Amino acid sequence: MSERIVIVGGGPAALCAARGYRAAGGTGTVRLVTDDDRPPYERPPLTKEHLRGESESDALPMEGDGWYAEHGVELVYATATGLDADARRVTLDDGGVLDYDGLALATGSKPIRLPLDGADDSRVHLIRQAVHGEGLRDLVFAGTQAVVIGTGFIGCEAAVSLARRGAQVTVVGQEPIPNAARIGEAAGARVAGWLEDEGVEARHGAAVEAIETDGVRLAHETLPAEIVLMAAGVRPRDELARDAGLRLGSGGAAIATDADLRTTGDRVYAAGDVCEAWHPVAGRPLRVEHWGDALAQGEAAGRRLAGDREARWDAVPGFWSQIGDRWLKHAAWGDGFTDARLVDHPGGGWTVWYADADGVCVGVLTFDADDDYERGEQLVAEAAPCP
Repeated sequence: MSERIVIVGGGPAALCAARGYRAAGGTGTVRLVTDDDRPPYERPPLTKEHLRGESESDALPMEGDGWYAEHGVELVYATATGLDADARRVTLDDGGVLDYDGLALATGSKPIRLPLDGADDSRVHLIRQAVHGEGLRDLVFAGTQAVVIGTGFIGCEAAVSLARRGAQVTVVGQEPIPNAARIGEAAGARVAGWLEDEGVEARHGAAVEAIETDGVRLAHETLPAEIVLMAAGVRPRDELARDAGLRLGSGGAAIATDADLRTTGDRVYAAGDVCEAWHPVAGRPLRVEHWGDALAQGEAAGRRLAGDREARWDAVPGFWSQIGDRWLKHAAWGDGFTDARLVDHPGGGWTVWYADADGVCVGVLTFDADDDYERGEQLVAEAAPCP
């Protein structure tokens, strides 16, 4: 009987697990279970050109329809509701049962809906799937009053995109400047300036108390809002693993894996936002929520399922963020820094070097400084001093 491979998830890690399995010579049947309404697609555009109306949904798919048939990958549109790791069985919400010989969990993460009064109001939106972006985009016209809750990169990207569609946008965040904890005060101040350049108003160091009929209530004012976008972070969708008794990551969240992306379940691998994987270069487990790392982890998990003993995720984690027309590139271990030093370059570009208490480079952030970005990735991987 042919080997049976099941992949649960509809994002980049899931598709790359299928790609990796086939690329490594896997010949079994492959079923990819997704609770989305379409095959895996590019998600970064959802807060950028797709939200701005500069690209349509038909530009999002990561592979054309013919790819799945050509590579023997069956798309199963359902929600996986149960996992029996001993019996090697996945149950679906439509009553279906999928037995497997190898399983990849790539269920990703879900946006956080803050526990606020009014959080379930019809004006409140989350953005994670294409249908979310499509629905939100159709509600925004010139003069639409919009409030974005959250000043992380998703919030900043979406705020600028909504402003470019003509909305009057206010972004609200509890940090004194955007992304201060992740990128430092100097770089955060540059991002705050970019938001201002795009006509986005900001309420930094502010907390939302409730969503009311007349708007979003803060401590000292109420912001008028016809639409509200919550961009307050995500949580790993680890329910299948949790209920199946697989080992979870630090803090009891996400799925713990070894350096080979194996979980504690027999022939069960995990990849993408949902996993906390042991990183062989960092020497500790890491959980990242970056598109590129989801691609790499999914590829490695799929290859492992096909018997490739060399496949692993060992790159320095990183992401790119587009705020309007400006691109930031970031690579770091992601567990903090002691010092952040911003260096300006001729022509307007700049670099931030992040060091630990010993002066070792633990991260780099660049704007129009690609050479520094590539150099920084290498320094981080080598645990070398910052320049």
